[in-house]
Amino acid sequence: MTHTATLPLSGIRVVEFTHMVMGPTCGMVLADLGAEVIKVEPLAGDSTRRLLGSGAGFFAMFNRNKKSIAIDAKDPRGREIVLKLIAGADVFSENFKAGTMEALGLGPQTLQRLNPRLVHVAHKGFLPGPYEHRTALDEVVQMMGGLAYMTGPEGRPLRAGTSINDIMGGLFGAIGALAALWQRQRTGHGQEVSSALFENNVLLVAQHMMQFAVTGQPAAPMPSRISAWALYDVFTVKDGEQIFLAAVSDTQWAAMCRAFGFDDLLADARLASNNDRVRSREWMLPLLRERFAAFGAAELAARFEAHALPHAPITRPQELFDDPHLAATGGLAPIHVPADASVAGHALDTRAPLLPITMDGQRLPVREGPPSIGEHTGAVLREAGYGDAEIAALRTAGVIAGDCA
Repeated sequence: MTHTATLPLSGIRVVEFTHMVMGPTCGMVLADLGAEVIKVEPLAGDSTRRLLGSGAGFFAMFNRNKKSIAIDAKDPRGREIVLKLIAGADVFSENFKAGTMEALGLGPQTLQRLNPRLVHVAHKGFLPGPYEHRTALDEVVQMMGGLAYMTGPEGRPLRAGTSINDIMGGLFGAIGALAALWQRQRTGHGQEVSSALFENNVLLVAQHMMQFAVTGQPAAPMPSRISAWALYDVFTVKDGEQIFLAAVSDTQWAAMCRAFGFDDLLADARLASNNDRVRSREWMLPLLRERFAAFGAAELAARFEAHALPHAPITRPQELFDDPHLAATGGLAPIHVPADASVAGHALDTRAPLLPITMDGQRLPVREGPPSIGEHTGAVLREAGYGDAEIAALRTAGVIAGDCA
């Protein structure tokens, strides 16, 4: 799958008004699947391009395989361009706060009258209800939705180490868009699809809600949880290294004991089943920590691997660029990041993770890196029927920006 025409969503056009992570993730998924995704940016570009710190990778990661046009959508002439594009689009995606699209004259009712086949995807903080007008961020919903409580130790709520709700919220937006496109095949009509951070977060902690429902006991935060598995822990071993080790079945427990010569543990009736071992963790884990401390992390990994037992190094994100599995399977694709999408202030070439799926045994490719501001303005406008003189006049008037040649 190297050409757009062979990709599943070839022929689908998406117009997106998105920034940050949630909306761009939806567009990235659709673009990776082959849709033509036109990102409408303000004249100065998406502000996400200029974020520092933990936001520095947002634009470069979530905007590949897209076209960028830079337009002043508040100007009637700019809004007219956007409406022309939407009139011929299959999907419109946005993730601005409630009322923003309506203020621009791009509300869902307006767009449906213009294009009854349009699938309108809105990425919000909350689905309609008492909270819908609140300002939401990933961290906000992690705090109010129980995830931060479950992640941190007692009394120290801690957000997850990535934009988990933003990314998953974008995925659910894409799933909704695909379902609506499929339904359109039968009905001939588009529809509104909404995805929301808070409701996404609630789904993430739903297992702990159900844990309370079936046991009557509140779920403990993960650092102090009662594990479902007897051995499912991080161990500090020789030379202070750390490694995650697990044995989640009776078969795995027996294999581990034999691999290390722990015959006494294998024969101990108190450790006969997984549930027995869970009840014995208070004394069993310190004993295992003492025994494993004599081994190096590499030796433990090798022995666990030889016996098909779960194990993992404690990896930092930057180390994944050198992961042998990703290298061997093509899981990281070369990508060019333009200067205006790089906080380094200059263009750079790097690699980025692909969607974690294969189709016909092939990974979905990166066809183009994230675009520079307005990189496709001229090309998209010409395709929409604008002549060179009109494009030049719009640029002179400050309605459009970017590559208009």
